[in-house]
Amino acid sequence: MKRREFLAVLGGAALSRPGMATADTPGRLYRVGTVTPIAPVTAESRGGKILIKVLEERGFRLGQNLAFEARGALGDVTMLPALIAELKAKSVDVIVIIGYPTAMAAKAAGIATVAASGVGDPVETRLIESLAHPGGKITGISDVAATLSAKRLSLLKEVSPKLSKVAMLWNKDDLGMTMRYQASAKAAQALGLTVQALGVREPDDFDEAFSVMSGDLPDGILMVADALTILNRERVFEFAAVRRLPAIYEFDEFARDGGLMSYGADSAESFERAAALVARIFNGANPGDLPFELPTRYPLVINLKTAKATGLEIPPTLLALADEVIE
Repeated sequence: MKRREFLAVLGGAALSRPGMATADTPGRLYRVGTVTPIAPVTAESRGGKILIKVLEERGFRLGQNLAFEARGALGDVTMLPALIAELKAKSVDVIVIIGYPTAMAAKAAGIATVAASGVGDPVETRLIESLAHPGGKITGISDVAATLSAKRLSLLKEVSPKLSKVAMLWNKDDLGMTMRYQASAKAAQALGLTVQALGVREPDDFDEAFSVMSGDLPDGILMVADALTILNRERVFEFAAVRRLPAIYEFDEFARDGGLMSYGADSAESFERAAALVARIFNGANPGDLPFELPTRYPLVINLKTAKATGLEIPPTLLALADEVIE
C-alpha cells in the first residue's frame, strides 16, 4: 500500500470508530481553541458545529467537560501570535487552526496544534519533518496541490474549450500559497497553457490585477485560497462575471458564496478529521506523533445560478460529474 493510501485509510479509520477515544477523566475540563487569519470559527459556525459534534461523539460535551474558545485575525496576520498567546494563557489543551501563517505562529508558541486546512504542503514549507512523523506539537490535514492543480485546470477547460491562457491569483507573501501557485503554474505549463501570474499582497493589489487582466484578457481564472483572497473573493467573483470569464476556486465555500465552481478537499471532512485528532490529543496523544492525514473527499461544486447570470454555459457532461450543483 502506498504511503498516501495508508495515511488516508488511517484517518478514515479514526473517523469511523468514534468510541475508540472517549473522555475518561472525571472532573476534568478539556479546552479547545480555534485560530484563523480571517473570521473566528465559533461554536455557532459551520466548522465549529462540526468540531463540537465529532467531539461530543467521543465523550467531550460543550458546557460539561468541554470548553471552546475562538479567535480570528480578520485578515491581519500580524495579530496571530497575540491571539495564540491569549489561548495559551488560558491553558487551552489544543488549538485547531486554518492557514499557513497561523500554523507558523502556533509552532513558534509551542502549543498543541491541529491544522484543519490551508497550510499548503507542510513538508515542503518545513512546517513539519514528514507526513508520517510531523514532530513538534503539530498534526492535521495536508494539501495535495500538485495533483489537484491539473484537475482544476482540466475542469476549467471543460467550460472554456479554447482555454490557452489562465490568470492565477495568489498571496505572494504566504509561502504555503506561493508553493501552491507554483504547483498550479507547473501543471498549466505541462498542459500547454500560458500563465498570467497575478501575485497580490494587500487589497489594493486586486485593482492592479483586474487592470492587468482587462488589458490582456485571460481565458479563465484560478485563484489560490488564503486569508487575503478569501476576504476579497467577491471582488473576483464580480470581475469574472462582468468579463464572462470562467473561474475555478479551491474550496467548496467559494462556489457556494457565488463563485462559478470549485474543486478541492471537502471542508466538512477536514473539520471532522481535525476533531478526531483533537480527541486523540485530549486522550494523551502527542500531536507530533500523529501522521498528517490526507483528505478522501474532493467534491466538484458548480454554481449554476452564477453560470446562468453571467451567460456561461456548463456542459452537461461536467454537470453530470458535479457532486453538488447550486441552482
